[in-house]
Amino acid sequence: MAAAVTFRRLLGLPGVARGFGVCASPSGEKITHTGQVYDDKDYRKIRFLGRQKEVNENFAIDLIAEQPVSQVDTRVISCDGGGGALGHPKVYINLDKETKTGTCGYCGLRFTQHHRH
Repeated sequence: MAAAVTFRRLLGLPGVARGFGVCASPSGEKITHTGQVYDDKDYRKIRFLGRQKEVNENFAIDLIAEQPVSQVDTRVISCDGGGGALGHPKVYINLDKETKTGTCGYCGLRFTQHHRH
């Protein structure tokens, strides 16, 4: 849920925590993942006369926040986003840092080192 709260802060929206899914403006217009909302007098709103603006309700930031943190045994982990055509360039994440969780800069997957004592 921390990612959703951060996403709301990035959009500059009011402090109510954003749940998963699409929010609506006070006028009932759906808000996109980029925070796009048109004023009542905005000429660009003419595209939506007689129909509702279509907004994908599966925001990537919400979907990645649902993924559990992966427990790994090594101190350095590589992430390629799943590999193949749907992946991203391979990056290495150092889990020795002071932070408890390492996050991939491309896809947002989180990793933590499982310490065995």
